[in-house]
Amino acid sequence: MVAAPVTPTVPVKRLVLVGAGHAHAEVLRQWAAAPVPGVELSLVSPLALAPYSGMVPGWLAGLYRFEDICIDFAPLAAAAGARFLLDEVTALDAAGRSLQLGSGEALRYDVLSLNAGSTLHPPAALSQRPGVRVLSLRPLGDLHRAWLVLLEEFQAEGTVRAAKPLCVTAVGGGAAGVEALLAVLVWLRALQPQRLITGRLFNRAPELLPGLARGAARALQRALKAAGVAVHLDQSFDEAVLDGDDAGQEQLLLWATGAQAHAWQAASGLAVSEAGFFTIGPSLQSTSHPEVFAVGDCAEWSPPLPKAGVFAVRQGPVLAQNLRAALQGAALARYEPQRQTLALLALGDGRAVAARGRWAASDRWLGAWFGRALWRWKDHIDQTFLQRYRPVSPAALPAAQAHPSVTKKAPR
Repeated sequence: MVAAPVTPTVPVKRLVLVGAGHAHAEVLRQWAAAPVPGVELSLVSPLALAPYSGMVPGWLAGLYRFEDICIDFAPLAAAAGARFLLDEVTALDAAGRSLQLGSGEALRYDVLSLNAGSTLHPPAALSQRPGVRVLSLRPLGDLHRAWLVLLEEFQAEGTVRAAKPLCVTAVGGGAAGVEALLAVLVWLRALQPQRLITGRLFNRAPELLPGLARGAARALQRALKAAGVAVHLDQSFDEAVLDGDDAGQEQLLLWATGAQAHAWQAASGLAVSEAGFFTIGPSLQSTSHPEVFAVGDCAEWSPPLPKAGVFAVRQGPVLAQNLRAALQGAALARYEPQRQTLALLALGDGRAVAARGRWAASDRWLGAWFGRALWRWKDHIDQTFLQRYRPVSPAALPAAQAHPSVTKKAPR
């Protein structure tokens, strides 16, 4: 008997995506349409619902439900045939090409893509002060949980604590701090209209919203003034500020001082900037390890780009193309950051301000209807973006295959 010829097995390559960010949504969308044969795809994220950063101010103002501003990565991963691990990275060993996850699992890779976002670490002592609550605006998953708890308390309290004033303080004068403060004031005042709720903002720079068209910055300053916000420019927030406040006043601090790198980044063995972000080159590859790609807030371009979702969105198609090229030994494409970006900033009350380069538009000259029209334009752009990543609904998949790729994080 003649033995059948043995077909040589082709080694499977492992592509791992870390983070449910905007760019990885595009990678999964394109992969679902045209997967690369012989590649095992995995996605690691602590959350399946990933909020679109541009719609967060609208959610904080009560204009959207949280699920309405999110990309659901479970059906997106399932459509792409990816294994979805609801887990978080605790360590990265670049030399050994492996990731350590919070569940204890070690995950090896041949090609790695990092779209893990950033974080913020407010001073721990602030949260320990009586009557003080701190909401960090990053990461968004933590903000979601903390905001829900606060809203539940507000709704349960009713008029019980209405006599006790509340001061909402934004620490940081960038777009995130300004938009979040306006949104939070709108929603909390609507929930407890009988309560005195004041606002203030501290910014260590001498001006608000540096880099934004001055006309737009002035429009946001007018919105802050109309909302009764006391703006402190060229002044860093100090805990001593709280000591000078009325002892009977409660405090809510919105921490928006700027993105910080995850602790595991600096110990990964990958090249990082002074601030601990992964340094990347024109192809979005790590400057030290070509098998690793990084985009969005966890990465640093040279010269550094603003930590804004609009850049991660534009990086997505280039990343998707280059991950395929890296797996197949093809030439890589270059990412060219956009020189000017359209910024549509929410005022929390159904109006918006627009800016692009030195150009700005607001309702100062044309009336409130124009500000509302800008908001509707912003909402249309945002909804169109989200719809792009809803190609497959879980209900459209067979019941047994609704989320076959999700591996839940094991209890510690």
